Order: sequence, then C-alpha cells, then structure tokens
Amino acid sequence: MRPRLLLSIAAGLAVIVAVVVGLSQAPKTDTSPRASTFNLAKAQASLAGSPAKLDALHRQASKLLPGAKTAVKAQLAALKGTPVLINKWASWCGPCRAEFPFLQDASTRYGKQVAFLGLNSGDNAADAARFLRKFPVPYPSVEDPKEQAAGALHAFTAYPVSLFYDAQGKQVFAHAGLYSSQAQLDADIQKYLLAGSR
Repeated sequence: MRPRLLLSIAAGLAVIVAVVVGLSQAPKTDTSPRASTFNLAKAQASLAGSPAKLDALHRQASKLLPGAKTAVKAQLAALKGTPVLINKWASWCGPCRAEFPFLQDASTRYGKQVAFLGLNSGDNAADAARFLRKFPVPYPSVEDPKEQAAGALHAFTAYPVSLFYDAQGKQVFAHAGLYSSQAQLDADIQKYLLAGSR
C-alpha cells in the first residue's frame, strides 16, 4: 500500500513540475496598449468637408470631454438629424483595446455620414488620455468615471458596448462585448445607421 501511495505522490509531483515548467517557458502576454499604426492626421484630412455637426466632433479628435450623463445627453441632442454610434470603453479593458482599430477605421470611412462618440466609463482621466495617445480616434470621448452616463443609456455592465442611434435620436441597437472583426462592425453600421439613408 505504501509504495502505491508514494508512486501516486511522485506522479502528482511530476505533473505539477511539468505544468510549472510549461508556464514558466510560455511567452508572457502583455496586455498594455501598443501604439497603433493609425494616422490621425490622414484620417482628419479624409474627413474634411463633413457636415458641420460632424466636423465639430472631428475637431475634438481623441479629446476627453467632461460632463458624464449631462454631456452625453447634450451631444445626442446636438447630433439630432445624424445617426450616432456611442462606444463605451475603458483603458483597462482588453476587449476594448482589441476593438479600437475597428473603430479607428470605421469612424474614418463612415465619419461623413455617422457621428461617432466615445464613452470612457469606469476609468480615470490620466489612463484614458494615455490610451488615446496610443490609440487616437477622429472623435471625442465623454468622461464617465462613475458610469452615470452608461447607466442612463442602459449600457449594461459589459465592456465594450456599442450603442446605435438613428437620425431621430432613438436607440435602435446595442452590441454588448467585443466586435471580433471589422466586417462585423461595418455590417451593423450599415444595417442600423445607414440602411435608411440609401
């Protein structure tokens, strides 16, 4: 009985050692944001000549705007007549980092027809500003550190969340979680924001 017990312990230790060695040799995953290859100046140049409401957003590219719930409501009111995509994100959110290149691209291609607005929720301004220096976008984000705006917009507790508003200011769709591809995001923009404008 005793040799079997020792054998079982030895086998268990061998498995533990193998797992520890494997983990120590596995490549380290760096979740900190890396600078993107997106060229904000080039994006802004391509958006020149946008309607006045959209041009006002483009001139605030990558800025963090104070005001939380009040600011978001004011932005939605000012943008009436234009479809809007609000993206809730945070600098600490891995899926948000993965999704940002899709938003950079979409906001440049559709930015003359659709208003894009970020909602930086549950974050702090210094981390958010650092993130936006690495991942600039041709639109501003409203600061929402206590998630008051997110709550008012029913933006769930997930990160990221994309909220789609038609030109009348009515929310027509919400996508909770990561967009896994550019095509997936583009399809929702075309379906929920641009379908009626063709």
